[in-house]
Amino acid sequence: MNDWHSWAALAVFVGTYTLIISEKIHRVAAALGGAALMLAIGATDDKSAFYSEHAGIDWNVIFLLLGMMMIVGVLKQTGMFEYLAIWAVKRARAQPFRVMVMLIVITACASALLDNVTTVLLIAPVTLLVCERLGLPAAPFLIAEVLASNIGGTATLVGDPPNIIIASRAGLSFNAFLVHLAPLCALLIVVLIALCRVMFRKTFVYDEGRAEEIMALEEREAIRDPRLMTQGLIVLALVVAGFVLHPVLHYEPSVVALLGAGLLVAISTAETGDVLKEVEWPTLAFFAGLFIMIGGLIETGVIGEISKSLANAIGDNELGGSMLLLGASAVLSGIVDNIPYVATMAPITADLVENIGGGSDHVMWWALALGADLGGNATAIGASANVVVLGIAERNRQPITFWQFTRYGLIVTAVTVAISALYIWLRYFALA
Repeated sequence: MNDWHSWAALAVFVGTYTLIISEKIHRVAAALGGAALMLAIGATDDKSAFYSEHAGIDWNVIFLLLGMMMIVGVLKQTGMFEYLAIWAVKRARAQPFRVMVMLIVITACASALLDNVTTVLLIAPVTLLVCERLGLPAAPFLIAEVLASNIGGTATLVGDPPNIIIASRAGLSFNAFLVHLAPLCALLIVVLIALCRVMFRKTFVYDEGRAEEIMALEEREAIRDPRLMTQGLIVLALVVAGFVLHPVLHYEPSVVALLGAGLLVAISTAETGDVLKEVEWPTLAFFAGLFIMIGGLIETGVIGEISKSLANAIGDNELGGSMLLLGASAVLSGIVDNIPYVATMAPITADLVENIGGGSDHVMWWALALGADLGGNATAIGASANVVVLGIAERNRQPITFWQFTRYGLIVTAVTVAISALYIWLRYFALA
C-alpha cells in the first residue's frame, strides 16, 4: 500500500462507513457519495466500476433483487401476504414468541433452498402484517429473520452467493455443503432461537384482545384476486425451480428472476407502473454505491494486501489457519459485503490449501464459508439480506437503525462463530 491511491481509497471507505454508522446522513447518500469520491480520486474508473466482474457493481445481485421485488410487488396485490400473516398467527395461537420461532424456522429453511435475499423479500411483508395485527414492534422480528436467513443460507451451495463462488473455486458439490455445513446450521438455528428469547424478551407481550380478534378471522377472506395469486405462485415456483436447477440449466439467478418477473407482468393484469412502485430503488442504489466503493479497495490493492497478510500468517498450519481464516472472515465480512470479500479471498484460500497438501475434507474452504456467511450477521451492511430488510422496514415506516441491528447481530455472530470454531476443531481435527 505505497501508492497514495490506496490510502485515499481506504480513507474514503472509512469515512463513508463512519457516516453510515453515525446516521448523520442517509446511508444511500453516504454510499453514493463514497462511490463518487472513489471515481474522482481515480481509485477505480468507469470500466472497473460498471464492467469488471471482480471489482465493479455486481449486476447479478442488482437484477436478482429487481426481479424478485417485482414478483413480490405483484403478489402483494393479491392479498396473499395477509392470508399468510393470519394463518401464521392462528397456528401460533397469537403467542408472540411462538410466532417468532415459526418465522425463524420458515426463513432458515427457505434460505437454504432459495438465496437469503429472495427469502427475506418474501417473508418481510408477512412479518410486517403479523406485527401490525398483534400490535407488536416489527424490528425484533425482522432482525431475527435476517439473522436466520444468513444462518440458513450457509447450509447449502445456493443459499448464499459466497457459497457459489467457493463451490466453483474448490469444486464442491451441492451435497458436500449439505453433509458438512447443514448439521451445524441446524444447531445454530436452535441457538439463535434461544438467543432471541433472551434478546427480545421485552417484545413478547401477549394481548388477549388482539389475539381473540385474530383467532376469529377467516384467512381466506383476505385473498382479493385468486387468479392473479395463482399466476404469481406458478411463476414463483418456476423461478425457485430455476434457482435449484442452476447446476443443470446454467442460468444465473438474476436471469431466472428477471425472466420470471417479465413473464408475470406479461401474463397478469397487474399494472407495470404499480409493480415498479414496489421496487426498493434506494436499496438498489445503496448496493451500487457500496459495490463501487469496495471495488476501489480491490483495484488499489487494499483488500489484496489484507488477504496476503492473512495468508502469510497462516503458513502451513491447517488448524491454526482454519481458525484464523474463520475469525478474520467473520470480522471482515461484517465490514465489507461478503460477496466481494470471498471473490478476493477464494484464490488465496486455494493457494493455502495447495501449500498444506490439499487439506483434510476441504476444512479451509468450510472455514471461509462459515466466516463469510455468519460474519455477515455482524452489522447492518454485512450481508445483502440485511440491507434489503432495512430498506423494507424504512419504507413501511418501521425504521431499523444501524446500531439497533448491529448490537444484536454482533452477539449472534460471536456466539455462532465460536460454535463453528468448536465444530471445525471437533469434526476435522479432534475426532478425525
